[in-house]
Amino acid sequence: MFIVYNLLNLVLLLFSPLILLIRFFLGKEDGKRFKEKFCLFSKKNTKETIWIHGASVGEVLSIIPIIKFLENDKNVKKILLTSSTTSSASVILKYKFKKTVHQYYPLDINFLTISFINYWKPKIAIFVDSEVWPNMYKNLHRKKIPLILLNARITKKSYERWKFFPNFSKNIFSKITLALPQNSETENYLNLLGVKNIKIAGNLKYFGNTRKKNYANNLKDKFYKRNVWCAASTHKDEEIFIGRLHSELKSEIKDLITIIIPRHINRIENIIDDLKSIGLNYQLHSENKKIKKNTDIYLVDTYGEATKFYLLSKLTFVGGSIIKHGGQNPLEPAREGNYILHGPNISNFREVYKMLNFLKISKKVNTMKEMKKIIQKRIDFNQNTDVRNKLKVIGDKILTKNLLEIKKFI
Repeated sequence: MFIVYNLLNLVLLLFSPLILLIRFFLGKEDGKRFKEKFCLFSKKNTKETIWIHGASVGEVLSIIPIIKFLENDKNVKKILLTSSTTSSASVILKYKFKKTVHQYYPLDINFLTISFINYWKPKIAIFVDSEVWPNMYKNLHRKKIPLILLNARITKKSYERWKFFPNFSKNIFSKITLALPQNSETENYLNLLGVKNIKIAGNLKYFGNTRKKNYANNLKDKFYKRNVWCAASTHKDEEIFIGRLHSELKSEIKDLITIIIPRHINRIENIIDDLKSIGLNYQLHSENKKIKKNTDIYLVDTYGEATKFYLLSKLTFVGGSIIKHGGQNPLEPAREGNYILHGPNISNFREVYKMLNFLKISKKVNTMKEMKKIIQKRIDFNQNTDVRNKLKVIGDKILTKNLLEIKKFI
């Protein structure tokens, strides 16, 4: 099966210039740094590194506390953080790390992964969430480099795909030195896939330094006397749903403004067209202008600033849940005291929502009518500081467990 996999990857390599060109025009590729994906390095690396890889924004943000800890460890000389998307690269730039460098993750082609490992000389490789790459795993194992799957998540859908190639899957997953799953479902699937060393440490996304109110002070004046609520991590078609909901609500809630934080900001132009089609006025966060009185929707077209808006809001709808996507992570707005609304499709975060439901700070909505009733009822509620503190305690414990396991390999 490795032969077939590598043949397919070589075909991908042949077409990669065309694919990269298309992705560049779609805003999904960095024209100045695409060479990193082909292991074309401009500077010599002389230090042994601690390597952490997360696919995109969510994974990268979840490991920021781990990186901060490693930055303060005197035994750690260099940290390599890789990711695959331009959005994650832009988020990383906002952190002023001293030991950490960012690179784009290479194509999973055998000779490229060997080149990558030989260049960076990782002491340990930490892959986050569901990042499983056959050639990289195989070559890390050959070099006897410990491989940790941190905050591991395997869904039923992804398990069914791996199960279709049982020998190939067991060959790959057996290369994992230690798996730290975020839930019991993943623990079960990892065991079936052949991982030998599994320890549940909890979902790292529970952790988050709750921000002080002055973190959002520069936005407070903008939203002065406006009734604010958020729709976060929205996907295609969900912005239209939220826009139509706003149209119904604004005649009943005085000075209402809806903040939309899309999952992917490269969709902004399409979102704007959708909002215009239903007659709504919008403003972009990046324009940094005073909010007009007739503004309906405030569109956040930047990455890494969502927390500022959760501090202004009292309730947040978390996207990917109205459509059949499986839902996005609701923990960040919940940590800031927001009441969480979500659709019926939350398979990606079932255990997290079970906890939020137990804490009585989340509600499933199936229709616009149901969501409208809850917003009307809760928009005047204060943020839930008690729940915020409980989530912080849970997050601190989970971070400590994960760090203790990682420290054993450093």
